[in-house]
Amino acid sequence: MAQYFSVHPANPQPRLLKQAAELLRQGGILAIPTDSSYALVCQLDDKAAAESLRRIRGLDDKHQLSLICRDLSELANYARVDNTQFRLLKLGTPGPFTFVLEASKEVPRRLSHPQRKTIGLRVPDHRVVLDLIEHHGGPLLATTLILPGETDPLNDPELIRDRLERQIAGVIDAGGCPSEPTTVINLSESPPEVLRQGRGDLAILGL
Repeated sequence: MAQYFSVHPANPQPRLLKQAAELLRQGGILAIPTDSSYALVCQLDDKAAAESLRRIRGLDDKHQLSLICRDLSELANYARVDNTQFRLLKLGTPGPFTFVLEASKEVPRRLSHPQRKTIGLRVPDHRVVLDLIEHHGGPLLATTLILPGETDPLNDPELIRDRLERQIAGVIDAGGCPSEPTTVINLSESPPEVLRQGRGDLAILGL
């Protein structure tokens, strides 16, 4: 049964986040709140966990997963970023945007898009997520928590545990969470292309 962590949204208890991070290190999948919607996350370098994450979502290997990073400098370790792209990233981070960029050699080849060699990256504006990454010690592989056959993200942590209790290791409950996924922008080509309009306001980026 999935463990349930009830944490304070502004001052999350380190003891609970350390326990959640340990589940990740053991190969578990967590459902976590973000500044856009709930997401499923696992370790970046855990192939079995990534496959389980795709299986829960009903995704094939062509669906681009994302990396959630602590800050812009960490994000830049996993993507090739030029000056123009960096300016847009500075405007959109932290925030509810996912940026598709050319993956660096730090990203396992099986996680980047098989044809374009790109990866989605984001830095959420959410204290619980950033503290969890800090305790884990590195970025998390993530996907929006939308189950097969559904169009909207699951956003009730108790319902998430009820529906996925045998498939995930834990659920983090930090109170209310938006129910809209991120805005996804492809920066790997010029000009930038909006792949999905979500919670992120394009006016912030001047697009």
